[in-house]
Amino acid sequence: MKDIKFMNFTALQIAEVLNGSVDGNSDVEVWKLAKIEEGEPGGLSFLSNPKYETHIYSTNASVVIVNKDFKPSSEVKATLIRVDDAYASFTKLLTIYSEYQLSSKEGICENAFIEDSAEIASEVYVGELAYIGKNVKIAKGVKIYPQVYIGDGAEIGENTVLYAGVKIYHHCIVGNDCILHSGSVIGADGFGFSPNSDGTYNKIPQIGNVIIEDNVEIGANSTVDRATMGSTVIRKGAKIDNLIQIAHNCEIGENTVMAAQAGVSGSTKIGKNVTVAGQAGIVGHLKIADRVIIAAQSGVTTNINKEGHVVLGSPAMDINRYKKSFVHFRNLEKLVNKVNELERKIEELSKN
Repeated sequence: MKDIKFMNFTALQIAEVLNGSVDGNSDVEVWKLAKIEEGEPGGLSFLSNPKYETHIYSTNASVVIVNKDFKPSSEVKATLIRVDDAYASFTKLLTIYSEYQLSSKEGICENAFIEDSAEIASEVYVGELAYIGKNVKIAKGVKIYPQVYIGDGAEIGENTVLYAGVKIYHHCIVGNDCILHSGSVIGADGFGFSPNSDGTYNKIPQIGNVIIEDNVEIGANSTVDRATMGSTVIRKGAKIDNLIQIAHNCEIGENTVMAAQAGVSGSTKIGKNVTVAGQAGIVGHLKIADRVIIAAQSGVTTNINKEGHVVLGSPAMDINRYKKSFVHFRNLEKLVNKVNELERKIEELSKN
């Protein structure tokens, strides 16, 4: 991994930010972040997973963040910063670094196009070749990277980041502190067509919108379709991975997470704190209760009404039932052969 360039800080300064203590040279300086196995002088790393402990004895990183209860089995060259949770502390530093990067983006670039009726608040960054349509409202601190498209009447909340190539269609609403990654499309038409007797289709106009609440993150090349009528809603705190399809009139609950290549068909309502693993598919017009876990590649075809339920398989079923059934799936050929043999013997007995 290429080192992430940081600013110059001493171990003591970092410890103060993390409410930790220094074990070693408190004046040693670091200016880059790196994984512990690739640490170099001037680097800051962390250790939280015990299986990586061997690297702490050979790393060239100047400073390593560790848990307070870490007890080295041999000499450690690096200065240690002891904290309650090394992983969470390193994540905090990455967040600070990310915010520093974003804060360096400011002003409206010369080749951005902004309609006169658009309302642009202070401390907004608009990159080259971005397009902001009529009556758009952009709140304070928003970062709009190059080639972003924001359609007429859309609204973007405070401190939201729209990375390069994001497309937000007309009248869609994005809340505060959201992150939309490159290539994501918010508010494209839902998949609505009425069949004709001759086999052709008429398009059903999609006149609703998409509402994304606060603190939502949507990954690269993911799509959230606008509602036929009303709104497709992504509730606050939801985290949507790359390459995900959310269809028209869906509702994704608070703090729900969805992994890559999952798909949700139209008008399905997913509850709070649900986990949808990779490549899972959910058919339309269903209800998924809070805290449900849908395992990878599952196909959900019926409502899941029990909170905290875990399902697996296609069609999805209770995970324990699936595991028991899988034993028989693996032995299906043997079972078929046994049945065939029994049928043969019964036929012989019948003849006799």
